[in-house]
Amino acid sequence: MLAVLVIVAWGITGPVFGFSDTWQLVINTGTTVVTFLMVFLIQNTQNRDSEAMHIKLDELIRATEGAHNALLNLEDLEQDDLDGIRANYEKLAEQARMDLKRGMLDTGVTDVDR
Repeated sequence: MLAVLVIVAWGITGPVFGFSDTWQLVINTGTTVVTFLMVFLIQNTQNRDSEAMHIKLDELIRATEGAHNALLNLEDLEQDDLDGIRANYEKLAEQARMDLKRGMLDTGVTDVDR
């Protein structure tokens, strides 16, 4: 609402200032500053959301029996370490796909458990 009022006031003052370059510069500068501040606000919100999601995922890993607690806080690892962990999981996924093609299950559940 405030932004609309500012734009309307700026538009109304156009004839008073003769639609000068300075008059246009005022709105350009104002919108640039507001945009710049909004980027920081949005980035801060996204960072907090991402951090909360990481904490929730860490708790799920920690609470799940059989899960690898070494995967907690992966976001703090170096890229090389992440690449190594990803390669291991890619191998596991490929093995699971081959098992599925052979008619085996990939969930760790055996036919006896069903």
